[in-house]
This record gives sequence, C-alpha cells and structure tokens, in this order.
Amino acid sequence: MCAQFFEFQEYKLKRQNGLPELDEGCLKTLYGYIQYLRNTELWFKGKPWAELTKEDIKRVYDDLEDGTIRTQRGGPVQNRVAYYNKIFKGKPFRLIGKDALAREVIEYSNHVRPPVRFVTEETFRRLVSAISGPEHLLLAWLAWDIGENIDSLLKLTARDFALQANRYTGEREYVIHLAATKLKRSRQTRSEVTLYPETARYADLVLMGLAPNDLVFPCGYRAAAKFLGNAVRRTRAVTMPNSDPVRWKDLRSGMACHLLRCGWTRDEVNARLGHTPHSDALDAYINFLALDREAPKQRMLESAAHSRVQSIRTPVSSPPTPGVNIRHSLPDQSEMLREELDSLRRQVQMLVQHLAR
Repeated sequence: MCAQFFEFQEYKLKRQNGLPELDEGCLKTLYGYIQYLRNTELWFKGKPWAELTKEDIKRVYDDLEDGTIRTQRGGPVQNRVAYYNKIFKGKPFRLIGKDALAREVIEYSNHVRPPVRFVTEETFRRLVSAISGPEHLLLAWLAWDIGENIDSLLKLTARDFALQANRYTGEREYVIHLAATKLKRSRQTRSEVTLYPETARYADLVLMGLAPNDLVFPCGYRAAAKFLGNAVRRTRAVTMPNSDPVRWKDLRSGMACHLLRCGWTRDEVNARLGHTPHSDALDAYINFLALDREAPKQRMLESAAHSRVQSIRTPVSSPPTPGVNIRHSLPDQSEMLREELDSLRRQVQMLVQHLAR
C-alpha cells in the first residue's frame, strides 16, 4: 500500500506544481506523509490496516478527540483534522477499502485554530540587544521586518537584496525579493521593502563583499535556532499572551500584530505575510487585539469630540428680558458687589476685635 500511495503522491505533486522533477518543497511534503503514516500505525498498535474494524477506527478517533492520544511533548494532537482528511478519509484508507468506514465514524470534526502567540516590539528590541554579530542581527531584523519564514530567509542570496533610497525620506532601504523557489507553497511570490533603518544598516555590513549568488546566511537553521535560544534565555523574552519562550515564527506573528496596531489594514498585512488578500490567517490575532472593535469606538469618540467643538463655537444665549438694558445693568451689579465686599470687611474687623479681648 505504501509504495502505491507514494507513487501516487509523487505524480500528484509534480502535476499540481508543474514540475518535471520533485523539488525540495515536494520532498518535505512527502516526508510529512511519512510522519502521518508512522503515527497512524502506532495508534492502531501495528494491526494490519486491511483488518481494521469500525470499532478500531472509532477508538482512535475518540482518543484523538478526547485528548487521550498525546504528542511527544505531552499535549493533545492539534492537527488531527489533517489526519482525518489525509489518512482516514484520504488515499491511504481508500487503497485498502476502509475510507467509507472511516467516513461513517468521523462525521464530526472541529478544526482547532492554533493559539494566539506573538512578540511585542518592546520584547523584540530587548531580544536583539542580546544578539551579537551583523549576520545574526540582520537575520533577526529581517524576521521581524519582512516577517517571512526562517527557512525562507536562510535561502536568500545577495542577489535578492536591492538597495534603493526611499522616495519620500531619502533614507537607505532594501527591496527583498522573495522567489517562489525559496518560499512555502502557500506563500505568494513578492518583493517587500524594509521598514526599519536597523535592517538596512546591518544589510550594508553583511552584503559587503558578497557575490550575487552567495548565501547571505550560511549559518544554517541549527545555528540560527541556537543563537536565538541563547538570546531568549539571557533576556527572558516571552510571547503574548501565555508567556511562552520566543521562537523564530513568533517574530513573524509579532510583526503582523505590530503593523495592525500601527494602522495597516488586514489586506496590507496579509500581503506582507505572503497570504492571499482575503486569507483568514490573521483573524485570531485581530480578534485577540480587538482591532476590529477599535474603529467603531474611534468613530464614536470623534463624533463626541466634534459635538463638543460645535457647542463651544456656537454658545447658547438666552433671549434678553424685555425692557432691560444690559449696559445699564452692569453698573448696578458692580454697586451691589461693592456693598457686599464692604459688609464682609466690617464683619472681619468685628471678629478680630472680639478675639483680641
């Protein structure tokens, strides 16, 4: 079954992506299926899949949904819907004639959204203060500035960086070209302008002397994870809202949240992340930050402020009393105030004399 399944997947991946041969992205997808199949084999305790009964499938399904089956880290399986769609209801069970049985059992499934997890700008700046070396600093600033996946950033070459002057401020900035061959398949090919002067400054230092096809970050993922982990431990940098240790992917979500706070629209942030314009990947963060609730409140405050300004500009005046001349009333009021002041002065003098006795 496995050989037939992987032949099918290889052919499918090549045709879906218009490739004559499998590329790195295809191989990662196939490796992911190996993990799916291996875990499913463990859950059924090595029983031949051709002999699986409805009760066997229901037991595994219930254990996944109830959290009885745990990951190596001790938590429940978060991507169980992927197992249902790709394995139980997918080609592997179809090849052994068990997919219809699985569909009878798995009538209900709830897609679990990943928890909200991001880094604030303050935490990021504290984090980079503990990182040394232009190459490491540039990688950290790019992860926060561009917001791309760490694996994609590590594939960048000097050719992918184009220096230019900002047409409004004249400051140095870089256009980062993100080609399809260096991105996850779900990401859009695009070019992004750097937002922070620190990114441009460290890029100037790192790119100096590199040939166009040289890797900008030859350190590799293991070294990148190590220096970030060291910085996290030194600064005790944690994510919002659950205070988890910072990972590379948290800088990407942190950038998105920061831009949303700065007034970028949902579609603008999605475009910078490489998502399709109407992707719902940001919804969990927008809801957590209550950003879609802030706009109505701002409109309410602006309306109230406008009303106050109008009331100040056009004060309400009471109509004059017939037969009363305002000019003539002012001296009368002054005379009355003068008499009250004299009376108060006399009372104070009498009190002083009384206390002196």
